[in-house]
Amino acid sequence: MFSAISRLFASPKEAKQVPVDPKLAVAALLVHLMGIDGEITDEENKTVSRVLKEHFDLSETQITELLEIACKKDAEAVDFYQFTSTITQLEMEQRIEIIAMMWSVVYADRENHELEDNMVWRVAELIGVSARDRTQLRAKIKRQNIP
Repeated sequence: MFSAISRLFASPKEAKQVPVDPKLAVAALLVHLMGIDGEITDEENKTVSRVLKEHFDLSETQITELLEIACKKDAEAVDFYQFTSTITQLEMEQRIEIIAMMWSVVYADRENHELEDNMVWRVAELIGVSARDRTQLRAKIKRQNIP
């Protein structure tokens, strides 16, 4: 009887998660960021495509395929962990560039919604980008996008 009760409360073995490709992880985060304020603009869509293309040196076809998969992954995700855990394996310089990409998406429509700001803050914390770097990037990208 005791063993039956022990089995009932024992934690199940965690399912082994397959690491997400860094390109897909970044794309999924950007897709989520686009829609977090309840509105996806053409400017945001174009910015996501542009920053992914520039950062990962992808073709238009590759961007289209990547974004299609990223939308599905984002819809299936319950949190950011599967994406941020992959990104934390990258060099700090790359992680900082990803936060810059996120700010570019935030300011694509010339507005910084509080939910967008919160998401960038959370992702930056999860991938180890300092508050100082995050806020400096925000100011820089804002100056570039809002005259």
